[in-house]
Amino acid sequence: MPIKTLASAFNRGALQHLTHDGALLFLTRFVRLFSYGALSVVLVFYLTGLGLSESQTGMLLTLTLLGDTLVSLFLTTQADRIGRRRILIAGAILMAGAGLIFASTRNFLYLVVAGTIGVISPSGNEVGPFLSIEQAALSQVIPARERTSVFAWFTLNGAIATAAGSLFAGLLTQRLQQAFVPPVNSERAIVVVYAALGLLLALLFNRLSGSAEAKRDADRPATKSWLGIGSSRAVVFKLSGLFALDAFGGGFVIQSFAAYWFYLRFGVNPATLGGIFFGANVFAGLSSLLASRLASRFGLVKTMVYTHLPSNVLLILVPLMPNLSLAIFLLLLRFSISQMDVPTRQSYTMAIVHERERSSAAGITGVARTTGAALAPVFAGLLFAKPSLINLPFFIAGTLKIVYDLLLYRAFVSLKPDEEDGR
Repeated sequence: MPIKTLASAFNRGALQHLTHDGALLFLTRFVRLFSYGALSVVLVFYLTGLGLSESQTGMLLTLTLLGDTLVSLFLTTQADRIGRRRILIAGAILMAGAGLIFASTRNFLYLVVAGTIGVISPSGNEVGPFLSIEQAALSQVIPARERTSVFAWFTLNGAIATAAGSLFAGLLTQRLQQAFVPPVNSERAIVVVYAALGLLLALLFNRLSGSAEAKRDADRPATKSWLGIGSSRAVVFKLSGLFALDAFGGGFVIQSFAAYWFYLRFGVNPATLGGIFFGANVFAGLSSLLASRLASRFGLVKTMVYTHLPSNVLLILVPLMPNLSLAIFLLLLRFSISQMDVPTRQSYTMAIVHERERSSAAGITGVARTTGAALAPVFAGLLFAKPSLINLPFFIAGTLKIVYDLLLYRAFVSLKPDEEDGR
C-alpha cells in the first residue's frame, strides 16, 4: 500500500506533504535499516566464528562505533557546505567498503581498520551520517506541525526494515546451514549482502535533487563555528550529553549482544532469533505512530520521558525471567514502548534549534549517541565472557537509561517548541 494511502488511513495525512526527495529518503532508510537489522543478528556469531574472543569482539565493536563517531562528526557538520547528496553517497560507499572487508578477512587489525573508517552497525540502529542529514532535509520541506508525525512514520519505516532484515538473516543462515554450509560461511553471506546494499544506497542517493540541499540565505552569513552551530550551541551540547548517557546504557544490550544472550541463556537458534527481533522491531515501529499522537496532546518532552521510563524497568526484568517464553514476552512488551521517544526526540531537536543549524545539530547529537553507544560494548564483551555475569548488562542498561529520563525531564520540560505554545 502506498505511503500516502497509509498516512491517510492512520494518521490524518501526515505524509501528504512528502516530495519526491522525501519519498526517496524513506526508501533509502528502508534499504539501510534492512541491512543493519540483518547484520546485527549474525555479527557477533560471525566474529566469534572467525576466531575472535568475546572480549576481542566487544573491543572491535567499540572501536567500530568510535570510528563511526569521528567520521560522522566531520561529514554531518560539513554536509550543508559540501552538499548533502555528496555526503550521503560517501557514507554509502564507506558502508559497502566496510562490509566487503569484513567478508574477506579474519585479521583482527584489518577488521578494526575497516570498522573504524567504514560504516558498520552492530546494533541494528542508525550509524553513519545518514539520519542526521535526512532529518534536516525532511524538516525543511514539511510544516512544523507535521514534523513529529512525519518523523514517526520515518521511524516506523526504519523499524519495519530492521525487523525484516533480522528475519531475513535468521532464515537465510538457517537454510544455508541446513544445506551443510559451515555456520561462519552462512553468516558471511549476510555480510556480503550488507556490502551490496551499501552500493545500492549510493545509487539511490545519487537520485536526490537539489531540493534536498540546505537553503542558502544570502542576507545571513554562515555560522561562525567549525561545528556549524552558533545560537543553538548551549542547548545542543546539553542534549548531546544526555543522549550520550542514554546511548551508553543502551550499548550494553545492543541487538547483537541481546541475540547472543538469548543463545547463551536459552540456546536459541538463528531462525528463532530472527523471528524474535522481527517482532521486537515491528512493535517498536508501530509504537512510534502512537508517540506522535501522545506528543500532540502532552508535548514532546513529556512523551519522551513517560514512555521511556517503564520500558527501562521492563528491560531490567528480562533476564529475571525463568524461561524463554516469558523473556520473549517482556522483551516484546518493552519494545512496544521503548522507541516512542525516537521520533519525539528527533522532532524536539529540530524544533528548538535554528533552521540553518539543523544538519549540524542533528549530527552532533547523533555523534554523541554513537559515542555513548561505542563505549559500552567493550564492557559488555567482558561481562559476556563470564557466564555468571551475562545478565548484568541488562541491569546496567536499564538503570542508566532511567537516570537519563529523569535528567532530561528536569532540564527540558519547560523548554517548549513554538508549535507547543498555548498547550
